[in-house]
Amino acid sequence: MAKAGRVAGTAALVVVLAGGAYLTADAYDLVPGAVTLAPVPSPAAPFPTAPGAVEPTAAAFALAELDPQAPVPDDARVQQLVDKLVSDKRMGSSVGVVVADQLTGDPVAAHLPTQGRTPASTAKLVVAVASMTALGAGTTLPTRVVQGAGDTVVLVGGGDMMLAAGKGSSTAIVGHAGLADLATQVAKKLRLQGVTSVHLGLDDSLFTGPAVNPGWHPDYLTGGFAAPVTSIAVDIAKTREGEYVPRWSDPSMQAAQTFAKRLGEAGVTVVGSPRRTSADAGATALGEVRSAPLGQVLQYTLETSDNTIAEVLARLVAVHEGLPATFEGGAQADLHVVAGLGVDTTAAHLADASGLADGSVLPPDLLVGLLRLVTDPDHPTLRPIAVGMPIGGLTGTLDDRFTQSPARGLVRAKTGSLTHVTSLAGTVQSADGRQLVFVVMADKTPAGGQDPPRRAIDAFVTALSGCGCR
Repeated sequence: MAKAGRVAGTAALVVVLAGGAYLTADAYDLVPGAVTLAPVPSPAAPFPTAPGAVEPTAAAFALAELDPQAPVPDDARVQQLVDKLVSDKRMGSSVGVVVADQLTGDPVAAHLPTQGRTPASTAKLVVAVASMTALGAGTTLPTRVVQGAGDTVVLVGGGDMMLAAGKGSSTAIVGHAGLADLATQVAKKLRLQGVTSVHLGLDDSLFTGPAVNPGWHPDYLTGGFAAPVTSIAVDIAKTREGEYVPRWSDPSMQAAQTFAKRLGEAGVTVVGSPRRTSADAGATALGEVRSAPLGQVLQYTLETSDNTIAEVLARLVAVHEGLPATFEGGAQADLHVVAGLGVDTTAAHLADASGLADGSVLPPDLLVGLLRLVTDPDHPTLRPIAVGMPIGGLTGTLDDRFTQSPARGLVRAKTGSLTHVTSLAGTVQSADGRQLVFVVMADKTPAGGQDPPRRAIDAFVTALSGCGCR
């Protein structure tokens, strides 16, 4: 019994010592417990509460609205500027000019405003207004792959000639959608079906008729000024990087061949070469990528004066209007849509949408009507055109003009340039703060290239911008 008591006492002592050691460790926060020697913490801050709904403050405008009370330049003074430009030998013998008040549309000065002339790329203002009206700035173009017959999958063009050969970029316009991304989608679905090899079909039937306008000069393609117009292409059909480089003769098939390589890299072998076919309307979708919104595509087109994409937009308008998606159908559709907006098109004829082909005729008055529409707050759908035109001395095809002019940054205009044709159509603000629209069209300029007539036109527009003219 004594031995048992000693054992019990020893055990109790061990428990007491262990408990004391734990309390000491607890006090120094070495083990979990309620005892601590640490200072008492400050009370916690109260949990934040969400504010109640309040009336929003008025939005601040980045730019002040134009003053409708700003004086309109004196007609006679501006007419003197017009007459001086028309008589300038650098402009040649066939010149049309209009200057109008943007707010009211009233003509300020003019020279043969209703007489049709070769517009060159100022014709792109027609397809710009037509596409934004008929299609909308938010529309995107699909490039799809669908299941075909047997082991065939079909690449279907939806009008995007700006595809990336590899992965697309959400911040890009050219290359927004990528064939590598499309191939990844398709390969994933095929592998789930146990398919590792396919035949590839190509359906580019959205656009019809000749891909090259018979009115284009042969060097337009070899010189990189335009590409055959098809419903699918990589990088606007350029054969290599650069601005003015040769284009593929068959952009659709080159895109299909590129897609076949991307499919192979994604783990699906394409047997043989791609072949043209037609996709069934209800075919099972295997993948899809979409272009940048058309508002961004249009701004790119205007800023760079891209002839190929202008023709693509015209064909898309033709499809929307139920006309053939051809050069002729696109031109007719464009004029039909702008006529529906109240623009007089009776003296107009377009051989294409880009202004490259021989035979297009537009009067200056028609272009003035378009410019007033795109700058009218009552037509917000046309805003991408107003902001997408090149800015004098800063962007696009005007980045090297007006660089030393007081009008630098104040001119937004669409250029037009062909052999013996020099045009400019846009907006400028006068020294008194009145916004003017102007159109200058010269289609019989002398030999010597674009520089002399451009200098004459730029001096005229600079004079308009500095004109108090009262």
